[in-house]
Amino acid sequence: MLYPPICPGCKQNVSTYGTICSECWKDLQFITKPYCPVMGTPFVCDMGDGFRSGEALRNSLPFSRVRSAIVHKGLARTLVTRLKYGDHIELASFMANWMMFAGREIINDCDVIIPIPLHFRRFWERRYNQSAELARYIAASQKKLLKPGWLIRCRHTRPQVSLSSRERKLNVRNAFKVSHKVKKYLKGRSVLLIDDVFTTGATVTAAASALKYAGARQVDVLTFSRVLKEDSIFPSS
Repeated sequence: MLYPPICPGCKQNVSTYGTICSECWKDLQFITKPYCPVMGTPFVCDMGDGFRSGEALRNSLPFSRVRSAIVHKGLARTLVTRLKYGDHIELASFMANWMMFAGREIINDCDVIIPIPLHFRRFWERRYNQSAELARYIAASQKKLLKPGWLIRCRHTRPQVSLSSRERKLNVRNAFKVSHKVKKYLKGRSVLLIDDVFTTGATVTAAASALKYAGARQVDVLTFSRVLKEDSIFPSS
């Protein structure tokens, strides 16, 4: 039985599958330039070429660039929750389309796409990896090499949702690894890491560190949504 297309936000009927109604569309806040060339955090005005956010200036990072499609609030948060916990895998296709628009530069530059992996125990619980679903659509559409098995989550960690920034870093420390047999294929390659949400960056930082340690030449990060803080927009004086 074929059901009519509905808006994933309010469940009202829409004209085409994979679209959002006009009212829900107003709730979305897409991340566009000007933004920090490293962290992808938006600036309220154009600060000039090469101007970096305080976060990018303060920290030594294992990844080169982060891009996210949309601010993690309202409907965007709902979409992530439904994809991640609600078995709505069908949402991955149009969420991935928004990601491709936001990250076209870093997608073009990458040699291989790798999703943030789940530990096998959590994978058994959910039956799928939401980041891998997003990565699969992006890789297929952009004709890029997809290698979900190149990065392993070797330690079962607590869910990050309720943890502080410091707790998140400790929680995912040494949680990822690259197997010895993969290192020869990874060496010298530019990797694009895919995840659903960038909150504090603890997860992608730990994952990117493991990839760089294993020989990746460069690691970029692309997520669907991004949690933004006002004090991260401008560098500290």
